[in-house]
Amino acid sequence: MRVYKQWWYSPNLQRHMPVAVYGHFGVPILFFPTASADFEELERFGMIHALAGHIEAGRVKIVSCNAINDDSWFDYDIHPGERVWRQELYDRYILRELVPFIHHNCGGPVAIATAGASMGAYHAMNTLGRHPNIFRWTICMSGFYDISRYHQGEWNDYCYFHNPVFYMANAHSSPTKHKLDTASINVVCGRGPWERVEWSDAMHGSLAAGGVNHNYDLWGHDVSHDWPWWKKQMDHYIHKLF
Repeated sequence: MRVYKQWWYSPNLQRHMPVAVYGHFGVPILFFPTASADFEELERFGMIHALAGHIEAGRVKIVSCNAINDDSWFDYDIHPGERVWRQELYDRYILRELVPFIHHNCGGPVAIATAGASMGAYHAMNTLGRHPNIFRWTICMSGFYDISRYHQGEWNDYCYFHNPVFYMANAHSSPTKHKLDTASINVVCGRGPWERVEWSDAMHGSLAAGGVNHNYDLWGHDVSHDWPWWKKQMDHYIHKLF
């Protein structure tokens, strides 16, 4: 399997940001890490090994990035307004740096998928929700989507437009609604240990209220909030979508 890793200094984030690319061809899937993890998490927990058949067959190419959750949503030493502003800068990094990197790596402009589990599902949903003209598919597993707890009473446009539970509920009046209608949005959650089905229920309800076509897929009561199941879910959805 071809593996390519690169670091560069991000002008949007004012720090060095790494990225790993697994595969030589196929639909690029931008995969966001869980909570405080990093771009090599997929290797450590066996996701790349689990998806090796799809990657080596050229069905998909996995692009694994870093998040900045510890310096944005999880940093309680800064003002809530600064937390959401740092999320806005992260979104600019995705749009202005990662997307051009992916297009260059793929030989030109191509539609991109997003994926992630737990906090990574939030980023996957938010990235497609804000930019459905660029991102066409999302696989969101065991997600946490309503980040209003991190606002702590702060409210501005960035708080709204980085909370998919809020803005997706009003998608029926969005100028990008036609793009959302052609996207493949998949909200996936187990009903076993450590899962919080109510978080996925809220995202499902918001999408439904906004008239956004989506797939809400609840797995069994034995399906836990953990890597063995996320690997099975990714394998299932790559088979289904690509």
